[in-house]
Amino acid sequence: MERKLLTVDEIAAGVSEYTGWAVDGKLLRRRFEFADFAASLSFVNRVGAIAEELDHHPDITFGWGYADIATTTHDRGGITDYDLTLAARINQI
Repeated sequence: MERKLLTVDEIAAGVSEYTGWAVDGKLLRRRFEFADFAASLSFVNRVGAIAEELDHHPDITFGWGYADIATTTHDRGGITDYDLTLAARINQI
């Protein structure tokens, strides 16, 4: 992947394929909900492993029963193919 900054149409097409993700300015966001804190923490750890594998690291906020994920490609100033790939991989968890 080349970290290509995507057009609005490319982003819309990509996001439509990934359940739960939404565009928020220059970010892709999704909230995941869980039964308890332990499940949230387990999910966040799995997201962290994927982020390390892809060398693309989202912002993560989590607590009892939830995890919020936000991703953008900072060095490109917006959403790239890396963000869509990360969203797809996270959805596979």
